[in-house]
Amino acid sequence: MKAFGFHRHGDMGVMGFFDAPRPKPKRDEVLVEIKASAFNRLDIWVRQGWPGLNLELPHISGSDGAGVVVERGEDVTAVAIGQRVAIDPGVNHYEDEFTLSGERTLSRGYGGIGEDSPGTCTEYRCVKATNVIELPDHVSFEVAGAASLTFLTAWRMLVTRAQIRPGETVLILGAGGGVNTAAVQIAKLVGCTVYATTSTPEKAEMAKTIGADLVLNYRDDPKWSSAIHKLTNKIGVDVVVDNVGAATMKDSLRAVRKGGRIACVGNTSGPLVEIDLRYIFEKQISLIGSSMGNYNDYRTVMRLIFEGKLRPIISEVLPFEKAATAMSTLERGDQFGKMVLSH
Repeated sequence: MKAFGFHRHGDMGVMGFFDAPRPKPKRDEVLVEIKASAFNRLDIWVRQGWPGLNLELPHISGSDGAGVVVERGEDVTAVAIGQRVAIDPGVNHYEDEFTLSGERTLSRGYGGIGEDSPGTCTEYRCVKATNVIELPDHVSFEVAGAASLTFLTAWRMLVTRAQIRPGETVLILGAGGGVNTAAVQIAKLVGCTVYATTSTPEKAEMAKTIGADLVLNYRDDPKWSSAIHKLTNKIGVDVVVDNVGAATMKDSLRAVRKGGRIACVGNTSGPLVEIDLRYIFEKQISLIGSSMGNYNDYRTVMRLIFEGKLRPIISEVLPFEKAATAMSTLERGDQFGKMVLSH
């Protein structure tokens, strides 16, 4: 079967198509014929590599996927052959006290499809039967393929971990990315006032169309934390979503109110930050880390998508053969929302 990924870590030059064996489902797995997949910033980090990441090469990229079940293991009865499904990207490689308590993301064996195991940017992918959710007929493969990782991640970050509440103020830095377009919508659905930052007037308008109440252009106004301070009557926001990292954390500490929270699931500008601890203890700030989500997080947020209360923002749908173009666009940051591949 055809797959897209890499044989070694590096820049975009290492990416390409290759032939991979069609997998055979284990007793508790189903084989999904992939109809749509999508890229995330995670795919770029995996391609570049990091210390301790030991992948079986060649590696297939992609965490998001949706398709049709074409084969199932002998123990699987709850999922039918021919069923349309979306794929939960979280993977537990073994059971421990965290998986048994329902907190699978805290397990030492927790990972992700496309991260530490083969991805969805291929023709077929085996997954555990518990990792698929039935896709209603009115929801396209492309919508489901765009949603899984970003909405799962954003839901856990904001609702499960940061515990946002109606009436709170939430600032989302870089509203054009997949996780953050999901975060804008989730915060608005909960009943929050949503501030956001973007890099262009076009992206600012798009952010408003999905729920942002006020958008600042951080290139035109590098002192956006001061602007937030003024806009909130010198109080600050209840929650800052900072998935940028090195370039923004200092200003995030300034923009959050006393007793506020800063939530983080990524570091697009770099992982190493300098923190003035006086902000932490004087303002009693909570720094909240989050990563992907549990089964309940996934099923809850996907049901909201199926009901039309949330929607993944798709920048562009390209044919599977244009996978390299999709990843390059994501790496440049030219898109607003997700780059989706139709298989």
